[in-house]
Amino acid sequence: MLATKVIMDQGIHVEGINFYTGFCVEGHTHAIRAKDKEKEKRNNALWVAEELGIKLHIIEVIEEYKDVVLNPKHGYGQHLNPCLDCKIFMVNKAAAWAWMEENDFDFIITGEVIGQRPMSQRKKTMPIIARESGAEDRLLRPLCAKNLPLTLPEREGWVDRDQLFDFSGRSRKPQIALAESLGIEEYSQPAGGCCFLTDKYYSKKLEDLWQSRGERAYELDDIMLLKVGRHLRPAPHYKLIISREEGENHYLTGYQQEYTIILPVSHGGPVTIIDGTPSDDELLFAARIAARYSQGKDEDNVTMSITLPGKEALDVTVPPLAAKEVPESWYV
Repeated sequence: MLATKVIMDQGIHVEGINFYTGFCVEGHTHAIRAKDKEKEKRNNALWVAEELGIKLHIIEVIEEYKDVVLNPKHGYGQHLNPCLDCKIFMVNKAAAWAWMEENDFDFIITGEVIGQRPMSQRKKTMPIIARESGAEDRLLRPLCAKNLPLTLPEREGWVDRDQLFDFSGRSRKPQIALAESLGIEEYSQPAGGCCFLTDKYYSKKLEDLWQSRGERAYELDDIMLLKVGRHLRPAPHYKLIISREEGENHYLTGYQQEYTIILPVSHGGPVTIIDGTPSDDELLFAARIAARYSQGKDEDNVTMSITLPGKEALDVTVPPLAAKEVPESWYV
């Protein structure tokens, strides 16, 4: 938002690009969970574009992005976040000459600041992003440009370097002060991220998914389901995804044509779907686990409905597991 405003204030036409990878935080969990229903739902990229009065291109890159996640040349960050490869990928997509020429653009800007991120925004990684993305010196970082070599837009006089900045480090205080001076009063959490791959709990679930399937691969539904519910793995070959509240109940019900689904009948409670291939006995055990999270968890028996994809529902009456019978090791 700041980088764009700084360049626009020099009389330069700017348009935004937002890449949808499937791992975005915004709009998914807030839209699904009933507890967040009072929270304003917005795509911050769209909101920023509207606030700044610029056109935004939203580009879906789910399939292309898989190689970045599965085979990052520069490795992962603290969790499964391939931040450096991700930045290279996105700048490359923006810099692809066919796209730039077709849309009549001359250079690219980002909001990067040296030292702000431990993996992708360091003094020595900035040139790597410019070089390996193919953008070279057409990539301008307005907020820390004075700490970096001159770029083509600066050399050509398209951009006045004196009006750019020399921010560095993890503190957001200079950016907050700049926002105030530019009249920007509302903005996203300045130190926040928008990618689930930076979350250790999500990354653990993704690693578990790969291990259970014996391959490092995923589809969109896989990574969406990792964002929802409690994930319990009682055995290597199957997992339960148990909703935590009403909104997740509605969301998981939408998968009943693809997964075995367990619903409470005699009491209120969560929707549970099963990812994997449990035996008949394991299905009954799964029903006992699901009953543990229902309103009948303290009853001697609870009636649950089990429906396999394409099959008729089967009601079963089972004793809920006690809390002590659900070990921490099951939680993914």
